[in-house]
Amino acid sequence: MRARTFFAALFLILLAARLCHVDILWAEEDLPMAAAAQMKFGKALYRDVWFDKPPLLASIDLAWGARPGWPLRLAGAIYALVACALAYAFARDLWSMREGFWAAALLGFFLIFDFPSAVIPLAADLSMLAPHLAAVWLAYRGRAFWSGVLAGVAFLLNTKAVFVLAACAVWCLPGLPLMVAGFLLPAAIAAAWLASAGALVPYIDQVWRWGFLYAGSTFLEHPVRDGIVRTADWLGFHAALVAGVFGARQGMQPPVQWKLAAWAVLSFAAAMVGWRFFPRYYFQLLPVMVIVAARGMVLMKRWRIMALALLLIPLIRFGPRYFLLARDLAAHQPHHWSDVALDQDSRDAAGIVVRLAHPDDTLFVWGFRPDLWVYTRLPAATRFLDSQPLTGVPADRHLTQSAAVEAEFTRANREELARSRPTFVMDGLSRYNPALAMDRYPELRPWLAEYQEVGRTKGVVVYRMARAAP
Repeated sequence: MRARTFFAALFLILLAARLCHVDILWAEEDLPMAAAAQMKFGKALYRDVWFDKPPLLASIDLAWGARPGWPLRLAGAIYALVACALAYAFARDLWSMREGFWAAALLGFFLIFDFPSAVIPLAADLSMLAPHLAAVWLAYRGRAFWSGVLAGVAFLLNTKAVFVLAACAVWCLPGLPLMVAGFLLPAAIAAAWLASAGALVPYIDQVWRWGFLYAGSTFLEHPVRDGIVRTADWLGFHAALVAGVFGARQGMQPPVQWKLAAWAVLSFAAAMVGWRFFPRYYFQLLPVMVIVAARGMVLMKRWRIMALALLLIPLIRFGPRYFLLARDLAAHQPHHWSDVALDQDSRDAAGIVVRLAHPDDTLFVWGFRPDLWVYTRLPAATRFLDSQPLTGVPADRHLTQSAAVEAEFTRANREELARSRPTFVMDGLSRYNPALAMDRYPELRPWLAEYQEVGRTKGVVVYRMARAAP
């Protein structure tokens, strides 16, 4: 009964926090939703839709119709609760129910009071959290095959799950062959599915070839220095967990201690991949931190209050925003928040298209604005949902930079785009970075000349094919 009450209360808190974002669509969650929306039109990932993420990430959005709003936020709250329950189970099995409750509570806290763009979207890094915890927990319990299966499921959400598999091996090295077999099973099923749809080769090109290009080229000028600073910032922001880890240093048996340390090292290595150090990348490190910190919270006893006081850092930083969002929702007024200005601009731009569109109309979006696909609900006229494969410039820098990480295949992609005839073209990039404007590419100038502007917002210019105009 105690556990039921605890988790019921935790779920209500997680749900309330996420419902404050019910009318916001965050970056990272919009691209999988855009891809899922195209799947609803009967298109196959990779073959008909250029998508540089693993297949399960887009497929899970089909469960709530790939639509924004309360179903999306409800799904996020349920997912966060599952992750907290897994943290509880792991810490309970390692030590006791007390550590279990602390692990669940700490994880739940940081799945609310952290950067909203990281903790609210059910995106690649957050969506790997639950299978990550489940896989390592099962490895600890000696369930090698099923541990591998869960790591394989995580791999279909985020390719960094190879580090999860390595962490599982730390906990159950004798079962490594069974673990690897379990890991390969979901991958084999996914490969068979992709091959049957004629999408296996495009999958390799988009997820792996482009993924290596993306990971191998950071936009940071001084990645080592920035990595040290950003890691220190993350640790300072999560100082309560650091204090808990420090408090647990004398309260663990050496075999468990070194396995937890190895798990932490592997998780930090995964966070460093790509040399970008976005806050969401540290989700890989969060499971081991909350598990160890939970033990520290129990052992610190009267000193625990000092560690808990450190939770005021994220609480003060992000807590007031939830009240402001709730106030805006209750008053039916727009949010005055710079972090969501781009999303609000996309809603306005999508409204222009929705008012003009007919049932058989199609769309193309220039730039990286996947939310435009979600808000317009129009089918794509090409397989390209954004301009990354057309310019060779990754989305993490294309608003300010124009140097391509790959130019070999982009010309052919632009020629493919020029053969398409979307009814609407929404340009969400040229006004931010004229160096990547559509008319800068010779292959696209005659194509763009067939369109006329029918509306614009602060960041998006809307075009419609001239012959489609009334």
